[in-house]
Order: sequence, then C-alpha cells, then structure tokens
Amino acid sequence: MSEIYVSTDVEVDGPIPGPHSMLSLGSAAFMADKTLVSTFSANLELLPGASGHPDTMSWWAKHPEAWKACRQDLRAPAGAMADFVEWLDALPAKPVFVGYPAAFDFMFVYWYLMRFAGRSPFSFSALDIKTMAMVMLGKEYQHISKRTMPKRWFDALPHSHVALDDAIEQGLLFCNMLAECRR
Repeated sequence: MSEIYVSTDVEVDGPIPGPHSMLSLGSAAFMADKTLVSTFSANLELLPGASGHPDTMSWWAKHPEAWKACRQDLRAPAGAMADFVEWLDALPAKPVFVGYPAAFDFMFVYWYLMRFAGRSPFSFSALDIKTMAMVMLGKEYQHISKRTMPKRWFDALPHSHVALDDAIEQGLLFCNMLAECRR
C-alpha cells in the first residue's frame, strides 16, 4: 500500500494533553506529488477538569482571531476523534503523520486517539519536518527553523494559527522538501 502524508496541526491550551486540552485539530492529506486529497478539521470541547496553562493563555490573548476560530462549532472529543479515525481509514493509502514540530502535535493527537477512539491509524510514529530540514541542509537541529529554511520550499500562504490552514501550509512545505530530496 502506498503512503499518504497527513500534515497535521493542533491548537492547544497548554503543554501536555490531559491537564490541558487540544482545542483544534486540522489535517491535510497529500500525495507525494503535492496533490491535496482531502482535509479534516474539528474544534474540540475542553477536557473535563482540564484548564489552560497561564503561559499558553497569555499567548492566546495576543491572537484573538485564532482563538475565536478554534472556539466555534465545538465537538465532543470522542465524536471528533471517531470521525478523524474514519476519515483516516478512508484515505486511499496508508496515512503517515507529518508535523512541525511532530513531537508536540503528535503527542496530543496520539493521546486523544488512544483515549477517545482506542487506536491510532498512524501507529505510534510521526515524520518531523524540522528533522527532515536538518538532514537536507546539513545543519544542527537547533539551527533549523522556518526562518532558516530556503524560501523555495514555501508556498505563499500565511501561518494563521488556525489548525487546518497551518496543516495545509506545512503539508505543502513537506511536499516541496520531499520533491527536492527525490530529485
């Protein structure tokens, strides 16, 4: 079975799942040739007993448009994650989680998948765009950021802090990098 690259971004109210909530999930499924196959997004209700971390909530106070976007049309996590699994299972190839930074976004997605859907179609692995850039550019990991990456890797899209928008932006970045690697 071929692979499909599921660029995923989350918006959250704290550094770890459980004590803090995933507010929004956005995924964009790309074929290696940069074809956008499908998207998924959901804004989630807060976890019972969870609360926003003061540092994260201070960041949100500076991004009111993004906050407003992730607090509309809220869904229960169980229903949203069941629908996410159904969407992933319906993709035309095996899903590969792609993130920037993958460790952070995957931590929330995996926790929510296991807690509310009982399984992860991604298994327990994720592809990190920053690590890929480190290898491609031959630089140390700590010297890699989107600001240090070549402009040719980016499509002209803003980083809005709206999960689906950012997932699409990062998916296109990944596809551009992958195409350059394979040349």
